[in-house]
Amino acid sequence: MAIRKAAERRGSSKGEWVRRAIERALAEEQKFNDPVARLALLDAPTADIEQMLGEIDSGRS
Repeated sequence: MAIRKAAERRGSSKGEWVRRAIERALAEEQKFNDPVARLALLDAPTADIEQMLGEIDSGRS
């Protein structure tokens, strides 16, 4: 019943809604299998590599 309602909201058939849901799930799964994509999801701060190495070296003095 929930799938039917969701499909109706999208104006598509149940089959089309299910196919799109599966495609979205597979695309999302692929993102998590890619280590670079997973790191990007962390939204961590980034810097120029030379700047980072300089900061690391200056901290070791």
